[in-house]
Amino acid sequence: MLRGFYTIASGILTQQRVLNVLTNNLSNVETPGFRASRVVSTTFEHEYLARIEGANTARIGTGTPIRMVEEVLTQYDPSSLEETNRPYDIAIDGQGFFNIQTTTVGEDGEEQVGGQYLTRNGCFDLNEQNQLELPGYGLVLGEKGPITLPTSYFTVESDGTIYDETGNLVDKLLVTIPPEGTEIKQMTNGMYQVEDMEANLPVDRSTNIVQGWFERSNIDMNREYTLAMEAQRAFQACSTALQIIDQIDQKAATQIAAL
Repeated sequence: MLRGFYTIASGILTQQRVLNVLTNNLSNVETPGFRASRVVSTTFEHEYLARIEGANTARIGTGTPIRMVEEVLTQYDPSSLEETNRPYDIAIDGQGFFNIQTTTVGEDGEEQVGGQYLTRNGCFDLNEQNQLELPGYGLVLGEKGPITLPTSYFTVESDGTIYDETGNLVDKLLVTIPPEGTEIKQMTNGMYQVEDMEANLPVDRSTNIVQGWFERSNIDMNREYTLAMEAQRAFQACSTALQIIDQIDQKAATQIAAL
């Protein structure tokens, strides 16, 4: 009986993780540049299975009663761009990520440099210091550091170069991509991070920067709802099976033991 408990418990835990990932996808369907995630499951160590008939035994293969989550992968499929005609909205048409620098407040009340993150969310704005920022996250980085604009009027070229209203060069957006094979960690609400941010590479000329547009999430609502319903049905099936095994175990401990 314990074998059945372990098998069903592993199914419940796996489907719970799947549901958590899918609901997170659905909650970020309107988050610009968000990328959907998928759970990849695997089996525990395999065991030899044998048929026993009296004194005769024979191996019939291998199997495992346990299934568990191996990893959660992010799907970096491209998404569509939506025009806003808002100058602070900037989209990446191609590969790459914007670089965002967070700030923290020290014990003395002064702002200090925090961590650095990657994102496809280009719904930027200007703060009180005329710095380009991603509201709620941090400052947008250029090749010279945080981007500070002389005025609210500026233009962004297709290569990410920023000019003010008089045509003077301000900076160039820092748009980078991690080297192939680098593990990209998904943080919250479309933010990503790699272990060595300095190793990121500049994007090539095939990537265009578009001002006045933003990138939508790559989440297909119909697909996500279908997967969520499948995971919910599997979760319910495991819960029902767990109740059945529990009832059988109770009968084995009471009725059969009393014979």
